[in-house]
Amino acid sequence: MSLDGAAEQLRARLDAKHRAREVGLRNARQAVRSSANAIRAAHRAELDRADQLLAEAHELLAVAESTLAAHPDVYYAGFLQDAQKEYAEALATRALVAGDPVPPPEDVGVGDAPYLNGLAETVGELRRHLLDVLRRGDLPRATTLFAAMEEIHALLADLDFPEAITGNLRRSTDVARSIIERTRSDLTLTVIQRDLADALRHRPQGPEGSGEPQGDAPVNRERG
Repeated sequence: MSLDGAAEQLRARLDAKHRAREVGLRNARQAVRSSANAIRAAHRAELDRADQLLAEAHELLAVAESTLAAHPDVYYAGFLQDAQKEYAEALATRALVAGDPVPPPEDVGVGDAPYLNGLAETVGELRRHLLDVLRRGDLPRATTLFAAMEEIHALLADLDFPEAITGNLRRSTDVARSIIERTRSDLTLTVIQRDLADALRHRPQGPEGSGEPQGDAPVNRERG
């Protein structure tokens, strides 16, 4: 009995799988890097730069996906889905920072689980942007961003499926909820401080230099 023929076939198949994995892994890592840089560019309001980096990430993922298509065990090993998640997060962050709607899954072109987990992580990026907006004193814009955070969480919380299907979405949803509650506290405190400042600014003032409320001066009645 000779296994020489089988060994050659096995070696050829495994070699092809190994080469595909190396290409997919390299491209996935580069896509994660480009996506992270796109998020940073979006926070700096460098939207053209963010778009360029997102286009790079999209191309890298497309090559990785086509290379791994013939090897489903490697395709679904996890590293490609992680890169897709980062790409989805970067796209959503760029859109929301710019005041645009979040792209739907079919426009993003990734799996449902990476898309949803990317949305969940977008909540943290929105908190960062919201705090920057609050420091600039733009409370209406901050309120709009907070509404977007809540809308994302509502979508995530409504999808009750096994973790094996959603890619551990429940944990990501719990983290998003925690971020939202901290942000709600920050936003509420800002509103209270603004209202207090407005009340003090519009408080009636007394005679110049007296610090007393306006009105008739008290009458001093001495007993005779």
